[in-house]
Amino acid sequence: MKISIRFLLFCLVVGVLNFSFKSSSSKIIADKSNSIIIYSMKHPMHDWDAKNKDVNCVAVINDETKAIEQVAVSVKVDAFDSGNANRDSHALEVLEALKYPKITFVSTKIIQTGNKLLINGNLNFHNVSKLITIEAIRRDEKGKFDVEGLFYVSLTNHNVERPSLLGIKCEDEIKLSFKIEFQDKKSVSAK
Repeated sequence: MKISIRFLLFCLVVGVLNFSFKSSSSKIIADKSNSIIIYSMKHPMHDWDAKNKDVNCVAVINDETKAIEQVAVSVKVDAFDSGNANRDSHALEVLEALKYPKITFVSTKIIQTGNKLLINGNLNFHNVSKLITIEAIRRDEKGKFDVEGLFYVSLTNHNVERPSLLGIKCEDEIKLSFKIEFQDKKSVSAK
């Protein structure tokens, strides 16, 4: 009986010490006024970009190390603007924006080496979820930091029919580039 009580006390002490040394984390929301996602598409006759400045993003930041532990992003399909209303209207039709209005990404693992990030997670686009890996760069400035990177998405892998012009389909791969800015927690709480 004495051994089990000592063992329980030992476990309790180790548990308390372990808990007291664990770091805490904070959630911060991206600054929408300084964040953007751009998709780029190619067709034999021309290439184009469409910008989305309505980026909803939240990150979990380790309070001690300032490392990004998790990230979640959501954008509306109808918020992409290529500067051509006809093209954007056709894109909404092809992407079935009324049926699938959002594109989301939720990280599963983030590895940071210096200012380089390797972000693994689930991209849900056109109601098809795929595991992807994104390479990004983190730039820290006084009172803020941003994360910038790019990745490629296959339209056919997400059950999207490739748009065509004059009977010629555009390339299957879309390039998505992004820059998302965050205010440091202390800067946000000081406002």
